[in-house]
Amino acid sequence: MIENSESPRLRVVIVGQGYVGLPLAVRAAEVGHRVVGLDVDVQRVKRLMLGESYVEDISNARLAPLLESGAYRPSIDASDCAEFDIAIVTVPTPLRDGAPDLSHVEDAALTLGSHLVRGATVVLESTTYPGTTEELFGPLLEHASGLTAGVDFHLGYSPERIDPGNPSWKLENTPKVISGIDAPSTQAIHRFYASVVETVVPVSSCKEAELTKLLENTFRHVNIALANELAIFAHELDIDIWAAIDAASTKPFGFMRFTPGPGVGGHCLPIDPSYLSWRVQRALGRNFRFVELANDVNNHMPDYVVRRLVGGLNERKKSLNGSRILLLGLAYKANTGDARETPAARIAELLTSMGAEVQAADPHVIDDAHPRAGNLATVQRVDVTPERLAAADAVVLLADHDAFDYPAITAHATYILDCRRRLVGTHVDSL
Repeated sequence: MIENSESPRLRVVIVGQGYVGLPLAVRAAEVGHRVVGLDVDVQRVKRLMLGESYVEDISNARLAPLLESGAYRPSIDASDCAEFDIAIVTVPTPLRDGAPDLSHVEDAALTLGSHLVRGATVVLESTTYPGTTEELFGPLLEHASGLTAGVDFHLGYSPERIDPGNPSWKLENTPKVISGIDAPSTQAIHRFYASVVETVVPVSSCKEAELTKLLENTFRHVNIALANELAIFAHELDIDIWAAIDAASTKPFGFMRFTPGPGVGGHCLPIDPSYLSWRVQRALGRNFRFVELANDVNNHMPDYVVRRLVGGLNERKKSLNGSRILLLGLAYKANTGDARETPAARIAELLTSMGAEVQAADPHVIDDAHPRAGNLATVQRVDVTPERLAAADAVVLLADHDAFDYPAITAHATYILDCRRRLVGTHVDSL
């Protein structure tokens, strides 16, 4: 364990032990803080107590010494929050009927508020609309504690920047944007994060920090939608969109590479831009047209994948109805088991409804019964064998995990729809 001589050991509570909260809890424990990882999911906490990680970026080997030393303690008991120095909230913030659902944030605020003491610090990391920290989160903490933010305790916001499965950019080397409701809050929050990450980037207000997160993901969402719509039109014009993207990527300035795919997934892209759109509509009464257009394009990419598959089968004198379709990759991105909001769920649903026999393989997605993983639990899971590949009427590559044997896929499959441009052959169609 590495002790940070510039920062005192703190009693830290991380509320939410998912893809954001668990890496933060582990890192904080590794640098010398005493950390409680609070989560309402009993099974998740039981697995953590046994030293079993369900997040690819956190290995069992990293958990073991922290659990043994007591530096990290997973818990479902809110009383374990007592006398914390700093608490960080990393709970989900899904959309419900197009509107933000902040019920988990509200519950976390009430739980922490009942244990909040003078001098403590509370930080919200969950993605949300600008104004949440000061207009909702802070007042709930005050109500539950009887204390006043900025007078009795510190309060701020810091957007998470976790990229599951990224081998280069981890929590500790990704610059961390932070904010506080006043200068003392910002200073207290800065001190903690400086002990955990290499670079801390303070901004002047919580609203700026909240908008920063939405800006980052709206930028990605819009540009992926542009690549997706270009791919649709380029195919109809008989132009290789991938070759055009490769050529454009040689420009050393003024261009950033984005590629088409079967849709967007995870927490960020399907949800975060809609938070900004919702806030603009509620506060200003106007539509955020870029977000709405991007949502329309990206949300319909699974439908386009199915249309392309139907066309590819028709060219081979086959009908989708009754065909055996093998989906490769159920996660929303390569080399991760994150199936939240994955487009694979919609694709599987469409194919099944049209009479196809759908099978799927993914070496990373083990627990696909996540409430935001769609209907993946109903899809038959298989191993990728030469016999299975040869028996499929079509193989669809949705997530290009490095674990897949691409030469074997190319050799044994008779028809492939490649949504990630990993395969080459006369029997391969690229998205």
